[in-house]
Amino acid sequence: MNATTLIREYLLLGLRFDRVEEGYVDAYTGDPQLRRIVADEPPPQPADLARQARRLLAELPAVDLEPARADFIGAHLRALECAARKFAGEQVGFVDEVEAYFDVRITKGDPERYRQAHARLDEVLGGSGPLADRMQAYRAAEQVPPERLEECIHAFSSALRDRVREMYPLPETETITYEVVTDKPWSGFNYYLGDYRSRVAVNADLKQQMSNLPRLVAHESYPGHHTEHCRKEAGLVRRAGQDEQTIFLVNTPQCLMAEGLADLGLYAAVGPDWGGWAAEIYADLGLAFDGERAQAVAEATTALADVRQDAALMLHDEHRDVDEVVAYLKRWLLVDDDRARQMLRFLASPLWRAYTSTYVEGYRLLRGWLDARPAEVSLAERFGRLLDEPLIPSALRAA
Repeated sequence: MNATTLIREYLLLGLRFDRVEEGYVDAYTGDPQLRRIVADEPPPQPADLARQARRLLAELPAVDLEPARADFIGAHLRALECAARKFAGEQVGFVDEVEAYFDVRITKGDPERYRQAHARLDEVLGGSGPLADRMQAYRAAEQVPPERLEECIHAFSSALRDRVREMYPLPETETITYEVVTDKPWSGFNYYLGDYRSRVAVNADLKQQMSNLPRLVAHESYPGHHTEHCRKEAGLVRRAGQDEQTIFLVNTPQCLMAEGLADLGLYAAVGPDWGGWAAEIYADLGLAFDGERAQAVAEATTALADVRQDAALMLHDEHRDVDEVVAYLKRWLLVDDDRARQMLRFLASPLWRAYTSTYVEGYRLLRGWLDARPAEVSLAERFGRLLDEPLIPSALRAA
């Protein structure tokens, strides 16, 4: 089998997963004929998909591909093989499932670290009374007025776009359409449409906070998902002919890399002192925002990121009662019952249950890799590699 044939078979395999679970193909910008072929086939059987993945994995070492491409395709075939076995009804341990999907091994976080984060939040928020009450009051006070949400989104998108295009040139035709939606398990979602176009949906049910909105726009748009898709389409696909990059599959190492990159978008584009920058943009809109305080709260709550992964482990690995998991989320994340149960919706979704690890482990791995860069390499240059290269988690760990 030559490289062209193997990659074509990989793309067909990935597209078949969308017929087993709609939404498994997050984005596909390749040859539309392959979509038509899959649409005309009989419904795929998961056990057959697992066999196809194993066959391609066995063929891969003999195919003439540069090592980074072969490693990328191999990691994704292993993820698909595991997913197909699960769809076929095989019981796979949650930790093993996450490792097969995302090329990382997960463990529970350290409650002592959470206690230290709470102590820092207590200091930053001030006042008296239960910390959870004060945290919820703080969040409520900094909600974006619903009637101003779209205006704020566009203001941050425009400001970030100007910065990012100077750092990482994008095609002149790139564009994003924003929409506000409800009844979704996530806060924001990027639908990449190909040809440098994205549709970004923001969930109004979650009452977007002023401190989170800049991060959300950076995550979904500039320099996050939209920017990565555009750069890879222009570079890896159109210039380098790496057609395996035309498909983006849920529950694969691509996702961990993409979510880690996107969560670091504001850090890469603006820097750690983003609070003052955001306050200026809000001021132009006539909205008051304490950027310094928001920045301090965000730094403290970063240490609580593992709590969501703990909850997933409790639910799927330890088989704890749902109400016990909700109580754990409420205790450590300082959220109310409604917000905890909204989080649980995501953690309990058959398609998304493992996905929380992409944010937790993605941020940890990529932030460590960015900060461990050689002295002569700038943050912008190092982050640019994430946008432009087909990297996987094990490649970053090896580096």
